[in-house]
Amino acid sequence: MGCKGYFDAVADNWDTLRAGFFSEAVREAACARAPLAPGQMAADVGAGTGFVTEALVARGVAVMALDANAAMLDVLRRKPFAAGGPGLPPVVCRVCEGNALPLPDGAVDHAFANMYLHHAEDPGAALREMARIVRPGGRVVLTDLDLHDNAFLLREHHDRWPGFRRDDVARWLGEAGLCDVRVEDAGGTCCATSACGCASASISIFVASGTR
Repeated sequence: MGCKGYFDAVADNWDTLRAGFFSEAVREAACARAPLAPGQMAADVGAGTGFVTEALVARGVAVMALDANAAMLDVLRRKPFAAGGPGLPPVVCRVCEGNALPLPDGAVDHAFANMYLHHAEDPGAALREMARIVRPGGRVVLTDLDLHDNAFLLREHHDRWPGFRRDDVARWLGEAGLCDVRVEDAGGTCCATSACGCASASISIFVASGTR
């Protein structure tokens, strides 16, 4: 099936599935790591059905939602917040690969990615693209799984990577040209069930600032 096939199959039910994996506390923790202000522009990379996008719009931030899966973005477009808010344009949705984001250099104030990196074919290249599109002084904020041994997530959920070592992600962010890299505990876990049983993995937040 592959990653795209999996998300095609679950797109209409993803919000219910996601709620069983991790809570809104994850996106609240991510949003708290960036100096968000009304009127700013943010990219939500690997936006899916808009879990992070919704929180950004609620804070008065214009959003470009980017994802490789058209079915997931179709679900996002149907949600009320996709129309924008007072003084905000509608959420812009673009189907694209993470190593070729359809934005010029320094186009956004902040770039977010929640549970995206473990689906990226080349995590380092994906982070370089996020770094490229963020203006100097803007923030890149990632929330993703720590390294785990839950093999069924790769087999059944079609994750490409079994989470990451924190030091590796921090190094990739630095190599992407970002500065002030911080790694923090997100204060939660990602839980999933399988025919093999139940498992969980801790979640980290990675924060870095754009510089050129």
